[in-house]
Amino acid sequence: MLVVDLGQSGSRVRIDGQEIISERGKLNGEAVIDALEVIFLQLDTFKTDTVALACTGFNGIVSDPQPFLTMCSKFFGATKVAVIDDGLAGFVGALGGSTGVVLSIGGGVVSVGGREGKFAHRDGLGSTFGDEGGGFWLGKLGITKALGIRQGRGNDQILLDVFADQVTAFDALDVKNGAEAATLAIHSAKKLFEAADAGSPMAIAIRDEGAALLAQTVIATWIGAGGSTSDSPEIAIQGGPSKNQKYVDTIKTVIAATLPNVKFIAARGDNLDGGQWIAENMLTDAAPLLRWATN
Repeated sequence: MLVVDLGQSGSRVRIDGQEIISERGKLNGEAVIDALEVIFLQLDTFKTDTVALACTGFNGIVSDPQPFLTMCSKFFGATKVAVIDDGLAGFVGALGGSTGVVLSIGGGVVSVGGREGKFAHRDGLGSTFGDEGGGFWLGKLGITKALGIRQGRGNDQILLDVFADQVTAFDALDVKNGAEAATLAIHSAKKLFEAADAGSPMAIAIRDEGAALLAQTVIATWIGAGGSTSDSPEIAIQGGPSKNQKYVDTIKTVIAATLPNVKFIAARGDNLDGGQWIAENMLTDAAPLLRWATN
């Protein structure tokens, strides 16, 4: 079996238990199927019957799976393809079927909750109008503030110093609002955390706002899945930005103010685990988050 976890900041592939990491993710404005084709061209030739594709970019509504089967048939001889919203893969992988919410934070943001067979999907709206609190959002605001300070619009020397390399990289961009700029923003999220840890007032404000927005997303997901504020859902927070403990702690504090009985847990698995489990056990569509195509 081939399992793919396509993200914005990179991708991972599992082939019969062996994992491959690629820095190539879905670029800003790129179609999901086009990003996958680029990744497939990087893989060695092999054959497999079943492919599970857990992908960012669907915004909670998986598109027609037939073109994905056609592509996977061409590359791998596949006869079955499960096309999965990355939020559902993250939910299944992290909670293993338990009741609760999984917040996945990468370059973007997606939150999926489940309760008694009912699922809810929140955010995953893309960097232009959504993904609040995610890597792109954090890095973009950090660079924006640093550029403003350089122009005299603000006074936060700590932020400007920490973002010195990002400002230089911005200056070198031929196109300031294209795919390379979006990638720069995503990769700058960790600099925002560095600036906040160094005491930058602007960075701290951005970090805290992002945490509050993510907490709202989690709460809305649980309520959307039919939960109530008195329940005790399990909640897992995963993804690159979640490696910053202060960020996670702030998210948890805001969530607990509304869901006082919440149980925060470490993810039991990841998107690859979830994608594989879905392909092996959820053999029919679970629209709009999962769609199958078979020959």
